[in-house]
Amino acid sequence: MEHNDRLARQFTAASLLRFALPNIVMMVFLSLYTIVDGIFISRLVGTLALSAVNMSYPLTSLAMAVGIMLGTGGSAIIARKLGEGREQTAREDFTCIVAVSLAVSVVFGAVGLVFLDPILSFLGTSPAQFPLCQAYTRILLAFSPAFFLQTVFQILFVTAGKPGLGLGVTAAGGIANIVLDAVSMGPLGMGVTGAAAATGIGYCIPAVAGILYFLRPRDSALWFTHFHIQWRMLLHACGNGASEMVGNIANAVTNLLFNLIFLTFWGEDGVAAITIVMYFQFVFSAVYLGYSMGVAPVISYKYGAQDIPQLRHIFRTCSVFILICSVAAYLLALAVVRGCLAIFTGGTDSPVYAITMEGFPLFAVSFLFMAVNIFASSLFTALSNGVVSAVISFARTFVFLVGTQLLFPFLWGQIGVWLAVPAAELLGMVVSVGFLIWGRRRYQYA
Repeated sequence: MEHNDRLARQFTAASLLRFALPNIVMMVFLSLYTIVDGIFISRLVGTLALSAVNMSYPLTSLAMAVGIMLGTGGSAIIARKLGEGREQTAREDFTCIVAVSLAVSVVFGAVGLVFLDPILSFLGTSPAQFPLCQAYTRILLAFSPAFFLQTVFQILFVTAGKPGLGLGVTAAGGIANIVLDAVSMGPLGMGVTGAAAATGIGYCIPAVAGILYFLRPRDSALWFTHFHIQWRMLLHACGNGASEMVGNIANAVTNLLFNLIFLTFWGEDGVAAITIVMYFQFVFSAVYLGYSMGVAPVISYKYGAQDIPQLRHIFRTCSVFILICSVAAYLLALAVVRGCLAIFTGGTDSPVYAITMEGFPLFAVSFLFMAVNIFASSLFTALSNGVVSAVISFARTFVFLVGTQLLFPFLWGQIGVWLAVPAAELLGMVVSVGFLIWGRRRYQYA
């Protein structure tokens, strides 16, 4: 075991939080600069443009699904092998994961560009939204390789024991995006085209930084090395990361359904309203995702090393953190929603403001339950049990959320639209807790 491997040390509650904190901040920062994109688009181009760019979000979710699947699934394998003392094999797997991610991204971007118009039509883009959505999505697809690499490096920087570096390069990309947003949509008047270009350039910074950092050995556990395609390892990584892929594909499906449902009930203003509401969900889920992804390599390492006392201490610490954050997120969301909403809409007299305030108190209840579901799925991924992790994600999203989205509006109309997510998260939490109780004896984390 290498002396510079930061995963090998004994973690206290405070040191575990410090280790995960850069990843939490990084994920929150990523969600915030997506939100800043939305603010600039809404205020400088209009709420129609905001609703238009959201119509292509399912495509972004699909790309993220594949990137996170490779990153999280590969991370669990790499961290476990580091814990077992197999450093060179871990580096070969790391290099293979990055190379495959790059290859997949090129194919994804090319297919998306060729079939862009029928894809946007399938996603339900209205005639008023179509030219704006088309211009925005075409540019983002051209930056697919940078987006995939950024997604994978965000996870693997943590596995390499360098969460702070991952935060730094992600923050640099986010700041560049925000500055370019202001310039391109302000003085240059480039509209949604400028927003997409700014976002793509923001992706390039962490992508290029990751390539440059891992090109040669440094004071971390991982760097690029010679490798052969290990199909069994890739299949294991894909299976292990399947839950994260399922979660993001489900995000694409549920976002598509929300767009269509809100378009039916409230028109383009309704799509703008759900876009803003989902921004709140991005921020809070980013905290849970950042923490879960930040501690996952530690869990994988300790499980690989069979350090059961540490594994149990880490699980207890995570449980307390998740419960506290859940309550805090719910209360904070209710406290700040009016002020944040006014930033997007420019005032309380906007129809988008009225639609959002009508349903947000109901939607916000979901923040009490989603943290347990996100952590439980991530925990089993870290323990290399991709099947249980995928079942949790599949039940929470495809079964419960799609089910409530289709059923609740039929039963209760507009109120049912807003209740769909809280109900799905609550049902998902029941499944998650059941698996957490089941797994405590098998994996000895409790």
